[in-house]
Amino acid sequence: MCVVVASGCVFNIQKYSLQDGPGIRTTVFLKGCPLSCWWCHNPESQSLRPQVIYFEGRCVRCGRCREVCPQQLDAARCICCGVCVEACPTASRRMVGRDMTVAQVMAEVLKDRIFYEDSGGGVTISGGEPLMQPEFVLELLRACRRQAIRTALDTCGYADQRQLLSAASLADLVLYDLKVLDDARHVQYTGASNARILENLRALSDVHANIYVRVPIVPGFNDSLRDLSAIAALAGSLKGVRQLCLLSYHKTGVQKYERLGLTYRLRDLQPPSRSRMEELAAPLRSRGLQISIDG
Repeated sequence: MCVVVASGCVFNIQKYSLQDGPGIRTTVFLKGCPLSCWWCHNPESQSLRPQVIYFEGRCVRCGRCREVCPQQLDAARCICCGVCVEACPTASRRMVGRDMTVAQVMAEVLKDRIFYEDSGGGVTISGGEPLMQPEFVLELLRACRRQAIRTALDTCGYADQRQLLSAASLADLVLYDLKVLDDARHVQYTGASNARILENLRALSDVHANIYVRVPIVPGFNDSLRDLSAIAALAGSLKGVRQLCLLSYHKTGVQKYERLGLTYRLRDLQPPSRSRMEELAAPLRSRGLQISIDG
């Protein structure tokens, strides 16, 4: 496993992020997720282990990777040892996910401190599902608090409730993903029931006063007025929810699936237009909810 108490498996630290909470933020993406959403744009986040990603366009077919690989590049037997990455002369193979200590992550975070202070931003801990690495998340949140850096926890809600509430108590903002309230469709499109997610959201809203519920708008899955009205009614009934965010489905992850040797099941699906997103948001705003689009 890539996870120990003193370190976490990180696959990206994104600077100058504008979509993961207010202001300018640094988003720390951790590996591991209990869901497998069909539209996931970070498929490299789903496994807790480091993975090898392959950029076919850079490959010159020199064969050095096959020569050194103990599994002869058989993807089904790959142990992610990284020897093929080291042998590749064109960087067509890269390792995604590396162990980092809290101190190493904080060294990157603190480089952008001036941007947080001027914009009201901070650090967002995301994934995957960050609570797959709960000890590391808690230590990272505590480290940010010691530096007076604002924090946001971005979670799918499918986590141990005690761990969720512990982490949320250290975060200034919780970004909470909801896909659909219909459990059968949730199971079909994410691989898991939403019962725990909804239970955790209700428990969280009782103790945290700054929650943004975020809904990925996936055409044909949850973009009906009935589905969104149900989510809006739930969000509006919870005292800790301050905003409902509608996030447009996009296709930026398609090539990642190919590079990981995975099949993307929504290849022909087109993102909703801005006008369509506004059309979906309008009746929800009439309920008195604060609605944002792609924010």
